[in-house]
Amino acid sequence: MTVHLEVAEGVGTLRLDRPPMNALDVAVQERIRELAEEATRRDDVRAVVLYGGEKVFAAGADIKEMRAMDHAAMVLRARGLQDSFTAVARIPKPVVAAVTGYALGGGCELALCADYRIAADNAKLGQPEILLGLIPGAGGTQRLPRLIGPAKAKDLIFTGRQVKADEALAIGLVDRVVPAADVYTEAHAWAAKLAQGPAIALRAAKESIDTGLEADLDTGLAVERTWFAGLFATEDRERGMRSFVEEGPGKAKFR
Repeated sequence: MTVHLEVAEGVGTLRLDRPPMNALDVAVQERIRELAEEATRRDDVRAVVLYGGEKVFAAGADIKEMRAMDHAAMVLRARGLQDSFTAVARIPKPVVAAVTGYALGGGCELALCADYRIAADNAKLGQPEILLGLIPGAGGTQRLPRLIGPAKAKDLIFTGRQVKADEALAIGLVDRVVPAADVYTEAHAWAAKLAQGPAIALRAAKESIDTGLEADLDTGLAVERTWFAGLFATEDRERGMRSFVEEGPGKAKFR
């Protein structure tokens, strides 16, 4: 298999494994979708790490495969490409990308589907599709400007240039930069900590934020209000409040 889902301590690692560069051909895309949907369903997966290995996250699409496609073929394929990445973005659990080496094109777009991005100090990210006479097709023109703003996104997409980890951090494309040897360990620790949290409340927080970003303020507030009230029906809410009163903040043990 070119992509694996490995589960330990409540954390599911969705691992790309197509050396040397983890090129995202159609088979890899479909496998990502399948495993994202599996991670969504599985109760033993409470948080997810996206990882491409020690050397590279994903250097982009399989250009040889794409070159063989004509317009008609890509009309049929483009929706499937987007759907595979959207399945990752819609995992209703915390998702962190552990970015090593190159995260270019589809690799960068996959990282954009995470809630949080931890990058190696030698990582390089970018959307170089314009250099092929194309534009990003797996969500880059939509998720990138929502993350870093339209002007910075247009700079990266229009020029196709790569940004190093320090610039990626400065513009908000990644959230932390750590030594290359520590990327997966740090990402797994972030995920493992959240895996111990209240699963329904985390799902509510993620859905409220993501839905609100796509809607007007009143709609976002309505989603928040509905989830907020609904959480009063959960055992985790009772556990959290009881622990706060009896033991102080931050000591609740959630199921």
